[in-house]
Amino acid sequence: MFGLGSQELFFILLIVILIYGGPRLPQIGKGIGEAIRNFKKAFNDPPEVDVTPKKDGEEKKEVKEEKK
Repeated sequence: MFGLGSQELFFILLIVILIYGGPRLPQIGKGIGEAIRNFKKAFNDPPEVDVTPKKDGEEKKEVKEEKK
């Protein structure tokens, strides 16, 4: 895993615990998990289509711009 052994991961975890404190670690883990989940969802879902109706003037402007 990125060339990190168990000792390196242990020291990184120890530093994180010293900086943020033990009680706050579950909140940090939850935030990271949600971020990863949202990223995967956004990456796998098809893009959303804008279905809001356009005004008559806006539609004509877009047609003229596409013809250029």
